[in-house]
Amino acid sequence: MSAEVDRLLAGAPDTWKGFLRDWDRCLRAANHPLTTRYNYLLAARQLAAFVDNTGPSAVSKADIESFQVWMIQTRSASTALNKYKALQQFFRWLVDDEEIERSPLAKVRQPRQPAKLIPIISEVDTTLILGTCRGRGFADLRDAAIIRLLSNTGARLAEIANLDLGDVDMDRDTIRYHGKGAKDRMVRFGPKTGRALSRYLRVRATRHARVSSRLWLATRGEEPLLANGIKAMLRRRGKAAGVAGVHAHRWRHNYAHQWKKAGGDTGDLMLVLGWSSEDMPRRYGASAAAERAQDTQARLRIGDDV
Repeated sequence: MSAEVDRLLAGAPDTWKGFLRDWDRCLRAANHPLTTRYNYLLAARQLAAFVDNTGPSAVSKADIESFQVWMIQTRSASTALNKYKALQQFFRWLVDDEEIERSPLAKVRQPRQPAKLIPIISEVDTTLILGTCRGRGFADLRDAAIIRLLSNTGARLAEIANLDLGDVDMDRDTIRYHGKGAKDRMVRFGPKTGRALSRYLRVRATRHARVSSRLWLATRGEEPLLANGIKAMLRRRGKAAGVAGVHAHRWRHNYAHQWKKAGGDTGDLMLVLGWSSEDMPRRYGASAAAERAQDTQARLRIGDDV
């Protein structure tokens, strides 16, 4: 992803390039993870393309609102919200650096998110997807280990992609994730996930790129498998299994769903999934609450015995 950040910066309009490079230097100095830097810079780069030749100091409230509408119409309200938050940081930096007096987002309302249940992925679908990894080749063993980690630990895509060999402790059946805000956490994995990891590590040790510190290796060459590569792999496995809309975050939703459905403690769930805000378990637990309500309704049969 470092190369992708470099491409973003290199392809920026001349009126934006210097600002984005300086902002990226500030983000690196603040120890922001690479994925955060990329997403922040991508939002600013997209705004730069949207306003054409207008430099960042000339961006107006109307420009931001038009960009926001475009994002909602062409992507989604949630994507527009992510761009809004990233641009807040960019223009706040410009204010702090005394390039502008006031952020154009100062009086722009953030996009409202429709209230909807978070989509989860069923155990049946997970079994079907794992069924496409039954071979003993390198790609099958690697992909099975990745999918089992997603299902068994509820980790974010970036956390899975950024794993190093030293993050995996096969003696204690634990893995160290590097979460948002430079917060590390240790998470236990189960026996099936442990076996999948062991099989992958054995075949990994035979690869030419085994000297790399990164856990996941690409099928060709000496480069590690990055987040975008994992995204593409999951789409490919989902298509082969006949399961639509497969992406890493669905397993994270399912993990929280199953935890809450089983009556697990919210504080413990926050620790396992690396959340600092209590809004997250409420949001992710909505689907479990809805399912419990349906089960209760079916059991009580209110109004059905008339």
